[in-house]
Formats: sequence, C-alpha cells, structure tokens
Amino acid sequence: MEFNFADRMSDLKGSAIREIFKVIAQPDIISFAGGVPSPDTYPVDALNEISQRLLVGNAAAYLNYGVTNGYPPLIEILKERLTKQGVVKDSDEMMITTGGQQGIDLAAKSILNKGDGLVCENPSFIGALNSFRTYEAELFGVTLQNDGLDVDEFKKTIKENKNIKIAYIIPTFQNPGGVTTSLEKRKKILEICKANGIIIIEDNPYGELRFKGEDVPTIKSLDTDGDTVIYVGSLSKVLSPGMRIGFVVANSKIIGKMEILKQVNDVHTNQFAQALAYEWLKNYDFEEHLEKARLLYKHKCELMLKTMDETFPEFVTYTRPEGGLFILCTINKEGIDSAEVVKACIDKKVAFVPGFTFMVDMTKTSNMFRLNYSTMSDEKIVEGIKILAGVLKTL
Repeated sequence: MEFNFADRMSDLKGSAIREIFKVIAQPDIISFAGGVPSPDTYPVDALNEISQRLLVGNAAAYLNYGVTNGYPPLIEILKERLTKQGVVKDSDEMMITTGGQQGIDLAAKSILNKGDGLVCENPSFIGALNSFRTYEAELFGVTLQNDGLDVDEFKKTIKENKNIKIAYIIPTFQNPGGVTTSLEKRKKILEICKANGIIIIEDNPYGELRFKGEDVPTIKSLDTDGDTVIYVGSLSKVLSPGMRIGFVVANSKIIGKMEILKQVNDVHTNQFAQALAYEWLKNYDFEEHLEKARLLYKHKCELMLKTMDETFPEFVTYTRPEGGLFILCTINKEGIDSAEVVKACIDKKVAFVPGFTFMVDMTKTSNMFRLNYSTMSDEKIVEGIKILAGVLKTL
C-alpha cells in the first residue's frame, strides 16, 4: 500500500544520534555519541527510598491522573529555586513538561505558523530543529562563535527576513558547541529581539553543570519585562533523563496556550516521576549532588582534552567547554565530510556524532563532529580518543 503522508514529513529525517545508538548498543563500542549524563550521578539509593515510601503511603495519589500544568509541590520548589536565579517574574507561570524537548516543541507549536521564520545558532540541537521543521518553519542559521552566535549576522538575518517570529538559543554550554554566550552578547540578543517583536526560546538544560569559570546570567533573568523569553529547563541532566521531567517558565498567556496543547499531547507529565523529583529536591542535598557531578565532568572533560591535545593532528581544532557535556571539533581541511570519519571510526569500535545532523541545512556535508565525555570510563576515553586521532591523521 502506498501511504500518503503529510507534506511536513517530506524533508524530516530521524536523529542521526538515535541511529548511532543502534550501533553503540554493542558492548565493545566506545561511545562519545550520546548526550547522556553519567549513570554514576543517578541518585539510585535515594530514589529507591522515596519510591517505597510514596507507594506504601498513598500510592493512588501518585498513580492516578494529575493536572496538566504539573504536580503543584514540584512547581513550587522549582519556582523557588528559579526565582532566586532571577528567572521567574511576576507575570510568569511555570509548567512541568515531559522533558525539555516537549517544552521546546509546545513553545514552537503555540507560536509558529507554516512559513514563519525561526533563527538559531548553526549548529544547534537536532531535537529542536526537527520540532521546528514539523511546523514547516523557515529556519535561518547564524554562525556559532567561541562566545556565542555572531551578533552582527544575527541582526542582519532578522533585518532581511521579516517573517522571523522566534529566536532559539542555547546560551550556556551549547549543544553541540559546548560554548557559552557572553553576557554582552546575551544583552544584545535580547535587545535585538525586543526591538523586532521576536520571542526567544532559551534552552538551558546544562546550566547547572558549570565546572570552570563564572556563572553568566540567563537571558530570561535579563528580561525585566518578562514578555520576551520562554525559558526551558530540565532535570534530565542533573537527576535522571529517564524520568523525563522538564519545565517551562514564561508569561502566563504563553503558558496558557501551551497548557492547552499539552492536554492534546499527553494530558500531563508522569505523576509518579514528578512526585519522586519533588521529594528528592525537598529531602536531599541538591547542591552536594550537583557538586559531585561537576567534579566528575570536570575530570572527564580535562582528560579528554588532554588526550586530544597530545594526539590530534594540528588541522583539527576544538572547543574547550567550562561545563555541560560536549566538545565540538572542526576538521580544517578542504572537502572533508565528518560523516565519513564517523563511519571509519565505527569500524574501529569508536562512535560519535557527525556535524551535519546539527545543521539547519542537513543536506550539506559538514567538517564538524561532536564528542561527549560524560559516560565513558577514563580508560575508554583515552583509548577512544587515540583511535579517533589515528583516523584523523590519515585524512
């Protein structure tokens, strides 16, 4: 039978990262491909204790339907934390989502019409890009620099394309770049968007994972009016990705529209997972937990960078993140396609993600690739980077 799919599916491709996961399921693969926090950071004992207590106490309350915008105690404890960070304004509301990905998707769905423009860093997060493509938005990529996107190019792109309604930005430990947007650029991005009536979706799943340098205020905290920025956060990288707990902070009118869309989408986020997250945040030391994760990622990142410094050829450059989970590498040679490098490395049992999957135009080849340092052991980090370096030297 010939299936007549919606037009919006014609140019949509699955995440190359998810395809690579089919390969890295093999036990002998050294994987730098995922965007996964280290399983060593999962608070297994604490969650086990909380689960038993909740299910013995009042199981029906947590196994039943919940309200669409989220488990009220979890909303309150997260709002308290984010208010101290300057994220939550008087005109704001919060909604719990099924991971940060759903927050991005609902925000885009509530604003974008077919043909509307969206500007973002190039490269950017594949999950968000595919969401925007499903709403048939016109995507405009702006060059990512070592301190955030090129502001002059950003301003020029907006000036030349009057259909742009959204700017999607990952300002802190960007995925896949690992770079952090400077305070000066954050202010300029906000100023430009305010002047042109453009909504910013600020995606910040990695902001709590700084292991070097000084914190930079979120764009949302700089938005004193509280009407320009939709802030998307997540507990996936700091608690557990499998629990799928994300959250959105935005003007109450925006949250109201997103709540209606979520009712159609999944009714509400997993009630039991929300209760688990709340009890953990309430009864355990979140700051101590974060500090252990930061120290672990600092060690792994520095080990990977040290090995790269010692073994990579000079024509390969790479970012030096101060937090988060990723390093972005660039092969500075004519005609190189990083997807071919990935294939060669997979044959040698090392996996990572080619750059084309993060680009606004995925049909073009890319000389970039992303490495993740959070999950592999020290020994596998060193071994895998040496194998990768060997392949790069043959180019």
